[in-house]
Amino acid sequence: MRVIVWLVEGTWPACVDAVGTHAPHATDVVLLHVAEPGVPGLAHGAFAGLLGRGHSEPDPGDRLETLGTTSAAQLLDAAAERLGRPSARVERAGRVEREVVAAAEGADLLVLARDGDRTRLGPHSLGRAGRFVVDHAPCPVLLVWPEAAPDVTTIPPPPPHP
Repeated sequence: MRVIVWLVEGTWPACVDAVGTHAPHATDVVLLHVAEPGVPGLAHGAFAGLLGRGHSEPDPGDRLETLGTTSAAQLLDAAAERLGRPSARVERAGRVEREVVAAAEGADLLVLARDGDRTRLGPHSLGRAGRFVVDHAPCPVLLVWPEAAPDVTTIPPPPPHP
């Protein structure tokens, strides 16, 4: 059984724990982190434009890229340690939701955490990226709450009937 675990800062422990609970016999676990290259790209552009003229400081985009790479490696290391069994670590860059869907091709299970409003039950508990991945994943999806799920009383009321 091949399991892809999409790791996002702030919610990854719940995903790793879900593998141990719901896919304990998975033989191939892949820990996946996807970086969106937009922020360093903006910093590169700003530096090359107005901010970089006449200054000898290094390009802040390079620093952001380094910080992002270091952070991703630390997150993958922490997740591998928490999982406590052999796993592959994969880092990808690009549009996050599309990279996750592409990485899930051929997998038997994709594990991800809710990335939207987690204060109540409902469709808003999935953000843009999470909704896209759930809708387009080419395999079964295990969607976990990063913390205890809200009470069922938080379900929005039904719409009024005409």
